[in-house]
Amino acid sequence: MGYEDARRLQGIFGLVFPFLVAFLVHANHSYNNQVVLLDTTAVLGELGWKTYPLNGWDAITEMDEHNRPIHTYQVCNVMEANQNNWLRTNWIPRDAAQKIFVEMKFTLRDCNSIPWVLGTCKETFNLYYMESDESHGVKFKSSQYNKIDTIAADESFTQMDLGDRILKLNTEVREVGPISRKGFYLAFQDIGACIALVSVRVYYKKCPFTVRNLAIFPDTVPRVDSSSLVEVRGSCVKYAEERDTPKLYCGADGDWLVPLGRCICSIGYEEVDGSCHACRPSFYKAFAGNIKCSKCPPHSFTYSDATSVCQCEKGYFRAEKDPPTMACTKPPSAPRNANVNINETALFLEWSPPSDMGGRKDLTYSVICKKCGSDPSQCELCGGGIRFIPRPTGLTNSSVTVLDFVAHANYTFEIEAMNGVSELSFSPKQFAAITVTTDQEAPSFIGILRKDWASQNSIALSWKEPDYPYEVVLDYEIKYYEKENEELTYSSTKSKAPSVIITGLKPATKYIFHIRLRTTSGYRGYSPKFEFETGDETSDMAAEQGQILVITTAAVGGFTLLVILTLFFLITGRCQWYIKAKLNSEEKRQSHLQNGHLQFPGVKTYVDPDTYEDPSLAVHEFAKEIDPSRIRIERVIGAGEFGEVCSGRLRTPAKREIPVAIKTLKGGYMERQRKDFLKEASIMGQFDHPNIIRLEGVVTKSRPVMIVVEYMENGSLDSFLRKHDGHFTVIQLVGMLRGIASGMKYLSDMGYVHRDLAARNILVNSNLVCKVSDFGLSRIMEDDPEAAYTTTGGKIPIRWTAPEAIAYRKFSSASDAWSYGIVMWEVMSYGERPYWEMCNQDVILSIEEGYRLPAPMGCPASLHQLMLHCWHKERNLRPRFLDIVNFLDKLIRNPSSLHTMVEDILGWCNIPESPGDVPEYPVFVSVTDWLDSIKMGQYATNFLVAGFTSLDLVSRMSIEDIRRTGITLIGHQRRIVSSIQTLRIQIMHIQEKGFHV
Repeated sequence: MGYEDARRLQGIFGLVFPFLVAFLVHANHSYNNQVVLLDTTAVLGELGWKTYPLNGWDAITEMDEHNRPIHTYQVCNVMEANQNNWLRTNWIPRDAAQKIFVEMKFTLRDCNSIPWVLGTCKETFNLYYMESDESHGVKFKSSQYNKIDTIAADESFTQMDLGDRILKLNTEVREVGPISRKGFYLAFQDIGACIALVSVRVYYKKCPFTVRNLAIFPDTVPRVDSSSLVEVRGSCVKYAEERDTPKLYCGADGDWLVPLGRCICSIGYEEVDGSCHACRPSFYKAFAGNIKCSKCPPHSFTYSDATSVCQCEKGYFRAEKDPPTMACTKPPSAPRNANVNINETALFLEWSPPSDMGGRKDLTYSVICKKCGSDPSQCELCGGGIRFIPRPTGLTNSSVTVLDFVAHANYTFEIEAMNGVSELSFSPKQFAAITVTTDQEAPSFIGILRKDWASQNSIALSWKEPDYPYEVVLDYEIKYYEKENEELTYSSTKSKAPSVIITGLKPATKYIFHIRLRTTSGYRGYSPKFEFETGDETSDMAAEQGQILVITTAAVGGFTLLVILTLFFLITGRCQWYIKAKLNSEEKRQSHLQNGHLQFPGVKTYVDPDTYEDPSLAVHEFAKEIDPSRIRIERVIGAGEFGEVCSGRLRTPAKREIPVAIKTLKGGYMERQRKDFLKEASIMGQFDHPNIIRLEGVVTKSRPVMIVVEYMENGSLDSFLRKHDGHFTVIQLVGMLRGIASGMKYLSDMGYVHRDLAARNILVNSNLVCKVSDFGLSRIMEDDPEAAYTTTGGKIPIRWTAPEAIAYRKFSSASDAWSYGIVMWEVMSYGERPYWEMCNQDVILSIEEGYRLPAPMGCPASLHQLMLHCWHKERNLRPRFLDIVNFLDKLIRNPSSLHTMVEDILGWCNIPESPGDVPEYPVFVSVTDWLDSIKMGQYATNFLVAGFTSLDLVSRMSIEDIRRTGITLIGHQRRIVSSIQTLRIQIMHIQEKGFHV
């Protein structure tokens, strides 16, 4: 029973081996993040492990079906007591490992299934290790080894399992570390178990080589401490460059975590499957970035790879400031249809634009004047004696006026069209030439110029109308200048009558006057000089008193006539209609008293649902109940504050289905939540405006409770703009802003303060109509520096909130106007975050110090000026929404006013856009705006009826033109003339910079 029984038991255990061979054939696995130091299933020769004592562990090697060796060690000395059998591996170099993992596959027999056991049977074995810088050869001392763990089997087998050919293989993994020496041994101790050690795999983990965001990250070994990460900086792939430093973090399990930064393909290369490839011939890429190569622009080419800029075809050019994405262009052809009109004092040159603009829009004209003798080939430049209005070069309009030419002379004018690439061309210049011969100067005006009266700043002149029996006198031109200046600077005005009032003069100053007339045959020559002097303060007061006396006399007479007519109607009983009208008006006023509010005809007043004892009554009063069978929910489009938001269809009473959005109240709500949910409907139901989100109705008598509103296909304005960055024209953006302002004007007129106006709360439909939404959820905030106020859904940032609302909880239409200015900034920046990444506290401090958001790139100056007005610190000085709507309407009717960008005006006005300054630009959208600025807005209709519809026309007006508009008060005439002179200077400066008025 002793030795023989033990050998018999070992023979029974040996039957396990065929099962192991079949299992291991299919047990190979691949792990990208593991580096294997030892794998017994991959060793072709003998393992050569040491056993102590020699008759302890037995090595069994068999060949699998592919003729590969499979090594197994087994021990089953359960018939003897006090077992201490050791199995030691060969020396294993640790490589770069700091922590190693030992994976063991083994089988273990159940002690209760072994008959005739004489010793103490175990169902575990022990795992040890020892660090060493070199191999110890055959030496073995168990005391040098450190225990890792006691290994037990999850599944053990019995004799019956072998008979049924059921194999129960165990897999256990243990980790060891940190390892600091060059290598180590592993040892397995058996203390009386029946074990078959099928395979041993020793490995450590690494984060494997990878390419992320065009950056290469090498193999990296993680730290022993599982809570710390290894930061790895990547290197860009070939033909790529860093945009932000690329980084990855290697985790303890060999996984890459937290990708940061990126690389981008260099100029001339594009990203393809994680690497940068050169642009093909005929394609180019001018900027670094992960964008595709583009086909060469028109009239350009390239025949090589990795091209950054395409070369222009012969005869085509690219200006210095032209981007590489722009097509190559050429100089324009010559101007067409040049003609000249001449009178005694001026030549008027006009021409048509070239037939070929060269593919560019920066067209200008230059006029060269040549004075020729009798021989046309003998010409010379005209020199400085001749003058061009406005100038001879850099003309943007196709006309010019020539002055101070000589009579009886031949002039040739060469008109050349130029654009941004004209100077780059070596081809002969193309120009239109026109020759004109000046006639003998016409006789001058013969007559006496008289001074009728003079004030400090004005002189009234008159003269006798000359007698020209065969010609009609069209008008008169008066030229004048200060005597001391001797014509260095002069002004002129026109008059159709034989009199004129010259305004804008200096007090007690002598002026020289010339007069000439224009007949059907042209201008006559100027008259001799006439000298007159303006009055002093005494004469001006006398003139003013005379005007006041006339006005007072007329006013008294008119009032007296009014009193006489009124008494007459009262005596005859003809005013009874007035008494009846008064009584009817009082009855109407009484009928409009509702809920304590005074209602005026045509004006609705907002009613706060919180004023109702039962807020649910407000819902039924202002919102229509909908039968849920008429609602068809199609899909979930988002999550609202109280539940899901869905899109669907609503069947109207006319059997027509319309798209709607449905807000639902999730189950398990409290009554307070239900009231807050329906409060928005009771508010929204009071509004009826094309720029306010429309409430279709509510469902309150069944579950779930729903609010049904019109469906807005393009969602919220901020995300819509970010998605379509740069896709809209300025006039389209102004149209969106006008819609929002119109909706807010409606709310303001009703007495409703929104308190959360922001682009995220503006919805956009398929026709780009913007509608204000998100009502009734605002709550006064608690003391929280990170929020302006809160809703049941959370805190709302302060970036849209006026300073007084943050500091003192004062919400009003003026604070909504501040928020509207922020919305304007969001729209013009295509959904950029206001104040960028500044924290809320910094935003508050910056605003208090006078900082205001600068104009977004490409923002018209007039729009940014409106933003600045909305952000006025004094809320009473901010514009009303009525003012905003009117202002935007003027911009839409006059789109040319949107051509001037803020960056342009800052350049020619030398105004620094410093954080603390609020620039005031001299920009007027229309003639009406200009008149309003000088407090003469009452004459806007007069100007428009008289045909002065643009600022350019106004700048050319004379005193007679002003009189023709119907302005009779001398003081008003004087103010308008003075302002016209200032306007003329502003327009001249703007035109010199190449801008249009």
